[in-house]
Amino acid sequence: MRHISLIGCLATTLLVFGCSTVPATAPDTRDADIRAVKDVEAAWSKDTATKDIDKFVSYFADDASGLYPGMAIVNGKQAIKAGLAPIMADPNFALSFQSTRMEASKGGDMVYSQGTYAMTMTNPKTKKPMTEKGKYLTVYRKQADGSWKAIADTFNSDTAM
Repeated sequence: MRHISLIGCLATTLLVFGCSTVPATAPDTRDADIRAVKDVEAAWSKDTATKDIDKFVSYFADDASGLYPGMAIVNGKQAIKAGLAPIMADPNFALSFQSTRMEASKGGDMVYSQGTYAMTMTNPKTKKPMTEKGKYLTVYRKQADGSWKAIADTFNSDTAM
């Protein structure tokens, strides 16, 4: 009888520990995610010099939002394209940006980037080129294919109003 009890206890213990649903620890991919987004931003900044609006908006997710000065919130890649096309069509348009800080989610699906930019456009009053310097914040989400796309983007000038 003692052997049956011992076997029963052993079987119960194995069953409890064998069926445990302790989740496996996910690998920490934050450093790799930040490197990937840095590469995306470097390519995006370089592609901006072409003034190709389609290439520019290709860095946005389809459901992205743009929160830009002087505009209502624009939702969706096509709305962002429509809102930014006149700015990028300016013959004096030039934009460069570089990240000064990035943080990645522990879950491996989001990264935000903040940094500085310089943008040149034609001054509407003087009709001469003017350069504005400022800061930006962009939130990226990892896509199903593993690529990173901007889902929220905003910037503002360092110039006092």
